[in-house]
Amino acid sequence: MNGLEAAAQSVARVYRRTRPAGRPGSAPWLAALSDEQRGEFRERGHLLLAVLLQHLNDEGTQDPGMLAEATRVAAEYGGRAAALGASLSETVETFVRFREAFIGELARVARRRRLDTREATALLVEAENAVDRLLVALMNGHTGQA
Repeated sequence: MNGLEAAAQSVARVYRRTRPAGRPGSAPWLAALSDEQRGEFRERGHLLLAVLLQHLNDEGTQDPGMLAEATRVAAEYGGRAAALGASLSETVETFVRFREAFIGELARVARRRRLDTREATALLVEAENAVDRLLVALMNGHTGQA
């Protein structure tokens, strides 16, 4: 499926609008980070998003290497969050916010592109499966099992 690249910027905007770091209602562990540390997580998140979109953009020929790379980045994200004092539940909550924004934006892309039901369902199922694998990698990274 072509055109998913534009979804990356939109996902980032949606994610920031849900509860921006450092603002009331954001995850306390994120709010406690320095600007440099938040930037580090933002960069990891952008990399994770780019690799995940590349995996989904391969029109039915998903490259297992792309998902393996995304899994590695997710594990690093979890490990770094643990090192900075985030609990596992706080780390997972942050990831779930990303997941919600990501899947929601993919659904909007499917509607805008007027994908038929079969195509849209296949895209969302593949995305959900990939994101679920990333969540497990994130948790394993957090607990040092990566």
